Amino acid sequence: MAQPGAATTPVTPSARLLSLDVLRGLTIAWMIMVNNNGGPGAWSQMDHAEWNGFTATDLVFPMFLFVVGASIVLAFDARLARGATRAQLAWQAARRAGVLFLLGVLLNGFPDFELAHLRIYGVLQRIAICYLIVALFYLWDRRASSKLIAVAAILLGYWILLRWIPVPGAGMPGREIPFLDYDWNIVSWLDRHLMPGHLYAGWPLPDMGDPEGLLSTIPAVATTLIGLLAGLWMRGRTAAGRFRPLHARTQGLYSSAAICLILGYAWSLVFPLNKNLWTSSFVLVAAGWSLAMMALAFWAIEQRGWGRQGWSRALLWPWIVFGSNAITAYVISEIVPPLLPDVRLPIADPGWSAFSYSVSIALLCFIPVWVLYWRKIFLKV
Repeated sequence: MAQPGAATTPVTPSARLLSLDVLRGLTIAWMIMVNNNGGPGAWSQMDHAEWNGFTATDLVFPMFLFVVGASIVLAFDARLARGATRAQLAWQAARRAGVLFLLGVLLNGFPDFELAHLRIYGVLQRIAICYLIVALFYLWDRRASSKLIAVAAILLGYWILLRWIPVPGAGMPGREIPFLDYDWNIVSWLDRHLMPGHLYAGWPLPDMGDPEGLLSTIPAVATTLIGLLAGLWMRGRTAAGRFRPLHARTQGLYSSAAICLILGYAWSLVFPLNKNLWTSSFVLVAAGWSLAMMALAFWAIEQRGWGRQGWSRALLWPWIVFGSNAITAYVISEIVPPLLPDVRLPIADPGWSAFSYSVSIALLCFIPVWVLYWRKIFLKV
């Protein structure tokens, strides 16, 4: 029996989850703000943890990958239901990933394009790689069990890699060198040898490694797979072909969030939370908070029916607009702010001054995305 006030329309494979669109929009708006956080005066939660630790900002990127994974299920199932073949979807996924990767490299070079030090890794590049791997995996095998096994294997394997594989020229982590030392770890060591002179300039020390480097992309795939598992659950189809009640789906998301948070924080006692290295404990904690936010959005929008009309629609409208052209909004945020003068509101408190700057940049990026939404133009790579 439906709960009072609950939405009664089932969420089928061909239906679009408004809650997922809202979470995508909220995430991209948040990403724009923290990437333009106003500098040294910004609040600590508006900046990444310097090394080990966890802030609200550290949740942004994994939550976007979580949304990417969930979106794969709904988008691919809808296309398969309309008659698309798996080969067609695989080719489309490869093309999209290639465009995203190239776009990320171009953004890294903008506006000077110094090829001698052009950064190859990046946010869009990691999204492209994770999207392609998880999309092809889902097309090859659509069972949830194989994704759970893959997540467990990745997280355990990555812990073994960082804890028990000696760093060449330095020694065994936890014995000859500190465990997760920001200079001497296998992740940074490999990046320095693969991409010398082409790494992220904002790492704790120049040319040490890269927060979107090669090895740390492996656990980021696990983050995307957890999102895909959430998408399978929200789709709601059981093995018998029936659909789970909406309240059962919400409860499943909350339960999964609790499990991930408990396991992640417990594991962090011996394998610290570290967004730069994307440690396995970080994957679980970030997934737990992503699942909790997804559960809240699913309950409010899909189960209770909020956001479809009236005041609740107006409240969620900005995030729907941002979510409709999320990558476009991100690209605008990477191109436009560096070209603008650093104009600040006359606010004495440095935290509020930095926050007002972040909000101003987000609003500036919102304008072109709103125009696209108003004209029903949805740009896809």
